[in-house]
Amino acid sequence: MNRLLEIAKKRAHMRQTGLMYLLLIVLAGFSQGYIRSSLVIPEDALATSKNIVAEEALFRLGLVLDLIAFLLDAIISIWLYRLFRSYGETLALTAAVLRLLAHPAIGSLNLLNHYLALQAALVPDFLAGFDANQLQSMSLLFMEAHRIGYLIAGVFFGLHCLLLGLLLHRSPLPGLLGTLMILAGLGYEMESFGDFLFPGNEEWLALVVGITAVLGEVTLTGYLLKNGFFTSKLKAEDVR
Repeated sequence: MNRLLEIAKKRAHMRQTGLMYLLLIVLAGFSQGYIRSSLVIPEDALATSKNIVAEEALFRLGLVLDLIAFLLDAIISIWLYRLFRSYGETLALTAAVLRLLAHPAIGSLNLLNHYLALQAALVPDFLAGFDANQLQSMSLLFMEAHRIGYLIAGVFFGLHCLLLGLLLHRSPLPGLLGTLMILAGLGYEMESFGDFLFPGNEEWLALVVGITAVLGEVTLTGYLLKNGFFTSKLKAEDVR
């Protein structure tokens, strides 16, 4: 009976983690993939500033959605640790800390750049000393700083994915999940370091991380949601 209870808890824990991961993907994906990508025009400060002012409510929504996603990510970090700590306590703890540093910490602070871009575009009274061209340039500069902040967070998140992939290989879950997460981690590292070291390759590096992240994170999320159970090989100590 106790064993059945532990398995039931494990199933519920997996499904809840998968649900939060799915919500995170939807919120962050909409904020980055639709809102910012449609409003921010690289190397065109005037167009970017006009877009932000015209869609102020949408731009603010992007910030809020990201903040909610990062709060979810903090919870996911701990819940993934609980799920996989039996397959390497130190490895699982390190992976959790790296994920907490990536988006809940660095990503959340990086939202200041998002907010400052909005302020520069709206021309508040305390920025009256700057002319229109300067403020438009500042708005685009803050959005570029926001992009760079994402790349910095990606270094930590990529390493988290690599370690999570190793944990998945140690667990009874399908080895393909681990392999896909390792590829996702490599994709994040390629984009971050590639953009810093080899400017001009941003587009294809973004495509690489987009494909590998979808394959790794979406597949893992789907598995957690659909197959919220573990085999008899799992340890009951995983859930406390």
